Amino acid sequence: MKIPVESVEEVDAPETEEETVAPEVVEEVVDAEAEAPAMTEEEMVEAAIRAGEEAAENDFKFKYEKAVKELEQVRHELEEAAEAASSAEEKAKDAVERHARLQADWENYRRRTARERNEERDRATEKLVMALLPAIDDMERALDHARAQELSESFSQFVDGVDAVRVKIMGVLEHEGAEVIDPVGEAFDPNVHQAVGRVEDASRYDETVNDVYQKGYRMGGKVLRPAMVTVTYGGEKRPAPEPEADEAQDANE
Repeated sequence: MKIPVESVEEVDAPETEEETVAPEVVEEVVDAEAEAPAMTEEEMVEAAIRAGEEAAENDFKFKYEKAVKELEQVRHELEEAAEAASSAEEKAKDAVERHARLQADWENYRRRTARERNEERDRATEKLVMALLPAIDDMERALDHARAQELSESFSQFVDGVDAVRVKIMGVLEHEGAEVIDPVGEAFDPNVHQAVGRVEDASRYDETVNDVYQKGYRMGGKVLRPAMVTVTYGGEKRPAPEPEADEAQDANE
């Protein structure tokens, strides 16, 4: 079907405003495009490689600086930890030394108090022994006098009973460390004997204990009371005692 030409209305095209460019600008752009030669494929590859290297270098630099900071932080923390460990070690060393000193002080205190208790006990025992000695002396003199008499059987039993009591008392004293000094026939020793008389006797060595008037007592190596004795004179001089085996060996060496 043909449409009559007359029925077609002419449509006016919209009028557009054309942008006008200054001739000088156009000439500059054309000159720039003419001056910048086109990059070859090889140059484009090299440019891309350089760009990648720069990006990688920047990334490495960033990571390196970050690692350096972290390393410094770790080093600082390690130094603080080392200082703390050194301080803790010093404190531990001081604590060990204090413990050792306290232990030594405790041991010294324990030994000192034990020694003081023993000394106090010995002093108390010495006082008791010294207080009993006059009574023991009287008891022994009474027993000696009674045995020198003719006694009836009943009285003799009584004397034996008193002597049994004396033996028990002496056993208690010996248990506490008291030792009787009864040196009849021994050499006179002024450290433990007290001479109250001299007796001439040429049959025995000079300065031999002839008789004991009063027994002596010692305790723990300490003389509580020296023995009162008579000493002989007029006899031969007592020979010097032979040295003991240990002393002789030391002298030979």
